[in-house]
Amino acid sequence: MTVGIEYYVLLSAALFCIGLFGVLTRRNALMFLMSVEIMLNAANINLIAFAFYHGNLSGQVFALFTMALAAAEVAVGLGIILVLYRNFRDVDVTVPSAMRW
Repeated sequence: MTVGIEYYVLLSAALFCIGLFGVLTRRNALMFLMSVEIMLNAANINLIAFAFYHGNLSGQVFALFTMALAAAEVAVGLGIILVLYRNFRDVDVTVPSAMRW
């Protein structure tokens, strides 16, 4: 007995909504990055569930590319957070009005 695809889609939608809520309400840059990662993981769940449902591996390959994209996004995001903390002594994304040279 396998789990129906609607459960995976429901789990993915719930995770995506949680991540979207975190992106829209949090002002801490680290929490913002974590919320984006939750949203990317929700997309990965959908990709893998539909790949399993259709019986091919293309969704799993796309999920691997998405994980590589998430790793690059975290590296760039942490660099931006370090610059933000170094210049403003806070990781609140509303503090700087513009990033200057």
